[in-house]
Amino acid sequence: MDTPNTKLRLAIIAVAVAVPAAFFAYSAGWLSPSRLTPAKFVNQLQADGGNNVGARRNHTKGLCVSGYFEGNGMGAAISSATVFAKGRYPVSGRFSLPGGNPHGNDAKAAPRALGLKIDGGSGQQWRMAMLSSPVFVLSYPKDFYQLLQLQQPDPATGKPDGAKIGAFFKAHPEAGPFLDWAQHHKRSDSFASTPFNSLNAFEATNANGEHHFVRWSFLPQTPFAAQPADAGPDFLFDDITQRLKKGPVSWQLQLQVANPGDPIVDATKAWPADRQHIDVGTLVLTQTEPQSSGACRDTNFDPVILPDGLSPSADPLLPARSAVYSDDFTRRISEQAKLEKK
Repeated sequence: MDTPNTKLRLAIIAVAVAVPAAFFAYSAGWLSPSRLTPAKFVNQLQADGGNNVGARRNHTKGLCVSGYFEGNGMGAAISSATVFAKGRYPVSGRFSLPGGNPHGNDAKAAPRALGLKIDGGSGQQWRMAMLSSPVFVLSYPKDFYQLLQLQQPDPATGKPDGAKIGAFFKAHPEAGPFLDWAQHHKRSDSFASTPFNSLNAFEATNANGEHHFVRWSFLPQTPFAAQPADAGPDFLFDDITQRLKKGPVSWQLQLQVANPGDPIVDATKAWPADRQHIDVGTLVLTQTEPQSSGACRDTNFDPVILPDGLSPSADPLLPARSAVYSDDFTRRISEQAKLEKK
């Protein structure tokens, strides 16, 4: 229903997201017409996965979730972010699968994804968009854009050119750790037994002004079980919906702290396992909602919307993600407003 309140809500959301995203796009040098832009990125995602009007162009298949984060106070040593103080904070989020197919096959999708928004109070929000892979596939936005171009189906065959994609990866050895994970990791039977990782590094600052670079992971508290051989095309979303009807599902939030010299601007490179790890609290999800009507529909899980005490690293993927998410968000809420008007 196209009410004045609906229009105002969408306008406020669009402005709130577009302003910081425009800043990051400017700082990344994207606003020159001859260079790669967020719009070109989203256009390519649309060419690869289809134009799903009113929906996300990537990670189109999704489900809204909500619950809370229980901070244990241990994160305060690293960051002054309010969510690291001991207490309970409301959470909304979205499970999703990569690609533009709203009816994609859960059994074949990798990596799986989770977006979260934690409300830390006093206007402090922590938004994040995470993957189940331990690393990202490429280091730079321009390379990822080139890969998206190669993944566009050939009109003659209806499929991407596998030979060209193979040659691309041969020329980008930094993709090796991701490809190895994609080929060999064991898929679990549920979102509930899947880990989710920040991939990018962020700078954490504590109350004493001390700085550390961190990555984080949400580690499942549900025991691992292998994906069934007969898993259906919607098994992940059906499973999490049924699990949450029976009771809460939880993940442990763990920070990994970099040592001097660890790569903080390259999400294709994992940090050594012996780095300091700090368990800072527990994510508890309690219910699901359809993304057509749930809170996640109008949420942009922009990874540079951070609370005081956390800030982006110089990883070039972060401003790119922010700007592309913003472009995609602006398109879909505009389309949603037109659809609601009909």
